Amino acid sequence: MIDQDDIQGPDRWGGNRARSRWRWWAVGLAGVTGLALTTVAVAPAAGAVGRSLAAVDDRGDDRGKREEGAGDKGKKEVRPKGVPVPCDADKLIAAITLANARGGAVLDLAKKCTYLLTADIDDGNGLPTITAPITLNGSKHTTITRAAGVDQFRIVTVGTGGDLTLNHLKITGGQTDGDGGAILVNPGGTLHLHHSTVTRNITGGSGGGIANNGTTRIKDSTISRNTAAVQGGGIYSTGPLKIDKSHIDHNTAGRGGGVFSTDSTVAIKGGSISDNQAGTGGGLFLSSSIGTVTGTRITGNTASSSGGVRAGVGSQLTMRHVSLADNTATSLGAGLSVSGSEEGESTAVVEDSVIKNNMRASSGGGVFNGGQTVLRRTKVIGNQANRGGGIFNEEVISLFATKVVKNVAIADGGGIFNAGGTVNLNTATGTIVTKNRPNNCVDVPSCPG
Repeated sequence: MIDQDDIQGPDRWGGNRARSRWRWWAVGLAGVTGLALTTVAVAPAAGAVGRSLAAVDDRGDDRGKREEGAGDKGKKEVRPKGVPVPCDADKLIAAITLANARGGAVLDLAKKCTYLLTADIDDGNGLPTITAPITLNGSKHTTITRAAGVDQFRIVTVGTGGDLTLNHLKITGGQTDGDGGAILVNPGGTLHLHHSTVTRNITGGSGGGIANNGTTRIKDSTISRNTAAVQGGGIYSTGPLKIDKSHIDHNTAGRGGGVFSTDSTVAIKGGSISDNQAGTGGGLFLSSSIGTVTGTRITGNTASSSGGVRAGVGSQLTMRHVSLADNTATSLGAGLSVSGSEEGESTAVVEDSVIKNNMRASSGGGVFNGGQTVLRRTKVIGNQANRGGGIFNEEVISLFATKVVKNVAIADGGGIFNAGGTVNLNTATGTIVTKNRPNNCVDVPSCPG
């Protein structure tokens, strides 16, 4: 079956190119910010990551200390000390401008501080575009936000060659008609998000929280309550994306409420993708992408089609040790939807997982398969749909050591409804289809009725 939602429209990146205004900010810098220019020096861009500006002198000689314990086994890594930035948005802007000009910096933001941005200063951004390796270290209750009632702009763009690390920060209040409500990562740029929160940002395009067209790595962080009119309420990604022990929750979009990935690779480990909403693909939507999800809870997501996870347009999805539960859809695939299309069938492999209590779909409460799907050592239990309470199949699905139990269909096929495809039960491996209502299977050979 071809789903119209799998057909890609025109490219809507809207990615702004970096147009630094550091020269403007550098004029009278010492007087405006109070930062001591004599303590800041030129540093090679390649060596700027993890170093403060003050750690390098005017001749470029590295006289700063390396991170304590870095690379030493058994020793705790200590975060490098950076240049303090007082609780003032203008001083933060000036410090980033200077860091860009001098090849990078580590900047330590103030505790219990809200840096309130009041104007678009750089091509749709409240902060200067990042063009060098820059680390912003927050602390307890450190926030960067757009002021209420001012013109719309996102918080920051990472430009080509930029490498931005955010530690212990809250990024909020961004709003734009372009992509990336809070953060836009352009091709050739890199974002590292650690122990941080990106919340309550809005875009009329894609990527309510983050639009990644470069490389993004997220760890121990939360992307929540962001909104995108088009794709990727939490995150929209066209480049490599890695999410580790993080929570992508309560986001909203037209497609891919939590995460939307197109023409890229996504690796998600641990954490949650929960309570997101979309027209299609409530939690995770892959389009022409390769996705691996391990040990993640994908729960409580809602969509008209594909409530939990959508693998579309020739995507390859692998899920291991995943809880895919309590998701809702009104049409196809409340839990997992694997689509086929003229551009190539999608494939999915689900191992050692639970697909449970997904419901209200017209077809496929637990799984809707229009492509090639394999379930290994997986439980499909307690799901509900009009047809195919546990599984609705149109193409090829193979079950190994898998239990399809206590699923409910309002019309037919409580366990498995086979609509002209092929279902390989592989009962010799221990696959069981039982206790489903009103029946276990429709048009599945070797399955009890």
